Amino acid sequence: MKTPASILLTILLNSPLALSAEFSKGPVIKNYGGVAEVKQTVPLSGQERFKVVFDVSDQGDKDKANRRFESLARFLNMQARAGVPPEQIALALVVHGKAGFDLLNDQQFEEKFGAKNPNAPLLKALQEHGVTIHLCGQSAAYHRIENTHLLPGINMALSAMTANALLQQQGYTLNPF
Repeated sequence: MKTPASILLTILLNSPLALSAEFSKGPVIKNYGGVAEVKQTVPLSGQERFKVVFDVSDQGDKDKANRRFESLARFLNMQARAGVPPEQIALALVVHGKAGFDLLNDQQFEEKFGAKNPNAPLLKALQEHGVTIHLCGQSAAYHRIENTHLLPGINMALSAMTANALLQQQGYTLNPF
């Protein structure tokens, strides 16, 4: 049996009046990567240097940017707001599995899914900020994705395993999210 207090708590938590964080985009990637302001107990110094690889195998929705790709925009925006200059951040995106379809150029994406690739503007913005993008050649071969099917600037790797290993040898750490 629910008590009046538990009923009230349920109403408050599900209410539009419930406390929630405000997420906003920018300052590095303007239209993607919404983040919340956080009062850190151990603030960043601004001297940090990041080399991070994001590994993505899940394909996004056909009508909006892949949320996993948007994680790179969130990372850039979050660190910039915390005082880390973007030039101190190097990011790489390694894509494999069905997520490879999210790297198709508009013509190929439209032939396959009936619309322009919603990932194209995000990927272009990430590349403009130095993000390198690598597609697993093994996944591409399996899904019959050719180099000419890809958006500009996508690197075809021998495999995702190889790309991740090489990036780690270059000092990149793997982001587990």
